[in-house]
Amino acid sequence: MTQIDPEFRDQLRDFRDDFRRLRDEVGKVIVGQQAIVDAVLTAMIAGGHVLLEGVPGLGKTMLVRTLAEVIDSHFSRIQFTPDLMPADLIGTTVLIESADGAKEFQFRRGPLFANLVLADEINRATPKTQSALLEAMQEHSVTVGSTTHQLEGVFFVLATQNPLEMEGTYPLPEAQLDRFMFKLMVPFPTVRELETIMDRTTAVQTPTASIQIQPQQVLEMGRLSRQIPIADAVRRFAIELVMRTHPDQELAPPMVRQFVRYGSSPRGAQGLILAAKIRAILDDRFHVATDDLKAVAKDVLRHRIMLNFEGQAEAIDTDQIVDHLLESAPVLQAV
Repeated sequence: MTQIDPEFRDQLRDFRDDFRRLRDEVGKVIVGQQAIVDAVLTAMIAGGHVLLEGVPGLGKTMLVRTLAEVIDSHFSRIQFTPDLMPADLIGTTVLIESADGAKEFQFRRGPLFANLVLADEINRATPKTQSALLEAMQEHSVTVGSTTHQLEGVFFVLATQNPLEMEGTYPLPEAQLDRFMFKLMVPFPTVRELETIMDRTTAVQTPTASIQIQPQQVLEMGRLSRQIPIADAVRRFAIELVMRTHPDQELAPPMVRQFVRYGSSPRGAQGLILAAKIRAILDDRFHVATDDLKAVAKDVLRHRIMLNFEGQAEAIDTDQIVDHLLESAPVLQAV
């Protein structure tokens, strides 16, 4: 059995403690939704972004605002509307006149220059404005004219969209969807959770969250998670899972060939492995198991599988596709 360095073991213990403190502190404000909170924290630590889909009033905005509070970071909310322009996100260059009369061009940063960015109802903005996020989400930088400006430190985009009101919206293109590590479906709270929400939000005092860690610690947690080893067979399982989402691949099952137009990009495999490594740490393990990959598969793949006309006509849910892929996947023994 491989010996684990004691220092590395201590670092992983600290990782779990910090993650749980973040989860518990967010839980003081956000009622229930533990799976959503865990997934959002996982994506942030892994350096990814999250697309939340759910009806209004489920606490999506409050979640990211609370998250910014507990990691002591700069929070920015952008309300996406049809008249929003790219410059409204990334900023623009303006002509400034100094006290001595000299004039110079100066870059005024937009709300995208923040640690945590809430892109509220992202599908209400035009594709031109949506595309302004592409470089920022992938490269952590924005380019204005010929100058590139870096987004320093933690940069996490949490976008929301409402599945009910589709009139006047612009569906996110595949390239934009692929930038999100997870797509999470926010469920409606249970009766007991609603009772707790009413108690917290209709009383004299509402609960607040306090700072638990600094942004630099989030970056260190992300770097630490990447050190978790993954066996060749388990990595191949992740790769084959992604390959099997493509109908033109020999490995694709009949359901994919019938209903899928195009499958996941390589970013899907990256997301599977990075999320699985964090899940392994939280489960007090020093290696990635196939169960870790299966646990995060829906969140990673549901928005990366594009249905063909027949799949849309049959109202196939991409979660059904992922379930079928997992059920028909080869079994890795003792991994």
